[in-house]
Amino acid sequence: MTHADQPHADRSFAGPFPVLHGHGLRLRPWDPDSDTDVAAWLRGLTDPEFVRWNTPLRTVTDLDSARESLRAKTRAAAEGSAASYCVTDAETGTPLGHISVEVVHPAMPIARVGYWVLPEARGRGVATGALTVAARWALTGLGLHRLELGHAVGHDASCRVAERCGFPYEGTLRGAMFEANRRDAFRDVHLHGRLATDPVVVAP
Repeated sequence: MTHADQPHADRSFAGPFPVLHGHGLRLRPWDPDSDTDVAAWLRGLTDPEFVRWNTPLRTVTDLDSARESLRAKTRAAAEGSAASYCVTDAETGTPLGHISVEVVHPAMPIARVGYWVLPEARGRGVATGALTVAARWALTGLGLHRLELGHAVGHDASCRVAERCGFPYEGTLRGAMFEANRRDAFRDVHLHGRLATDPVVVAP
């Protein structure tokens, strides 16, 4: 029997996606019609620390391109290929960062997770809490078998977050992502992974 013939071969996500809670955080879908969300998205994708470690395929430089980028995230959610969450403070609703879960292949119960935190929210455990909440939902609510997390070699903070959340280091992918601000040069990536059968992790 081929993958295409197997039950549940189509692994696109079924929306709408639920609001997630935990560790003092509320994870909700981004709203491209919200000026607050668009401004937070722009600040996140143009922050020097984000730019140092990431080169997004879709360039965001101003409010218009930020809004269009968020609309693309909304379309991906409607198509069932990705879930993108605005990470907010559970009490105030203030945006703190972003986390996403994206289908790797429609025939496999595997997804890729990525995240960033706004400068003023760093050092407060936001990334660790958000990743713990999102991973629990993806591996139980979505019924995924495996979550993958990759970051540029040298990004030690992201490495520590992954390890704390039960994503052990699995190896180095050579030349697997663009260099910062480059589309003609590549750098290596650390790969981390978590399985649904791994022990439950409680974020510190």
